[in-house]
Amino acid sequence: MSRIGKKPVPIPEGVTVTIEGNVVRATGPLGTLTQTLPPGVTARLDGNAVHLTRQSDHRTARALHGLSRALVANMVQGVKTGFEKKLEIVGIGYRAQLQGRTIQLALGYSHPVLFPLPDGVTAEIDRQTLITIRGADKALVGQVAANLRALRKPDPYKGKGIKYVDEVIRRKVGKKAGAK
Repeated sequence: MSRIGKKPVPIPEGVTVTIEGNVVRATGPLGTLTQTLPPGVTARLDGNAVHLTRQSDHRTARALHGLSRALVANMVQGVKTGFEKKLEIVGIGYRAQLQGRTIQLALGYSHPVLFPLPDGVTAEIDRQTLITIRGADKALVGQVAANLRALRKPDPYKGKGIKYVDEVIRRKVGKKAGAK
């Protein structure tokens, strides 16, 4: 069996999980998330845990078994505590501000960039240069953070742009330093 797939997903206090056919639904303090299981993977509830099993031992079935277990575990954690990604804006004159459900960014372009936030995600801005994205859906939080970063990727020469807080930018030596 898949090492990840055979581990049961514990259900914490305050979270309810329901299984209807091949759809797993988790409800908690931060909302409701649903996940459709791929064919060949089934879920069952045993007390305070969700067990996932697969019908065959094919390579793809084993991979989908572990994937499904990880997705269900992320759902359960998401509706209980949520997920967050922190982005940092580096550069003179680069800043962000929140206007309702839209982030307005000044990123060195000739115009301000408006980034609308999708439903299920909230943003918080500190010191105009630190953006925190929060939400229950791990994939959505990560995608929104990646889309924000893509607006102005960090430049390898000066490090200017939008980067994850824990990201290390590989710097390049400029022309003057390399000419000697």
